[in-house]
Amino acid sequence: MLQSYEAIYEHGAMKWLGDKPSIKQAHVIVTILPEKEASLITSQTQHQPSPLIAGKGSIQGDIITPIITAQDWNCLK
Repeated sequence: MLQSYEAIYEHGAMKWLGDKPSIKQAHVIVTILPEKEASLITSQTQHQPSPLIAGKGSIQGDIITPIITAQDWNCLK
């Protein structure tokens, strides 16, 4: 079965970006991405919410305090 792994090739060596194969020897096929696409893989951008929705969310319930009351639990069965 074929498996894919992400890596960066630098100065004759592979720098693994995630899991690295747990094999000692294998036949490989290497696909070289254009410089623009390769830089997208290595850059870590932090995503921000749209200004239209930023700060407008609210927590409705959590593990300690559920969103519904205990009396309503029977209706969920």
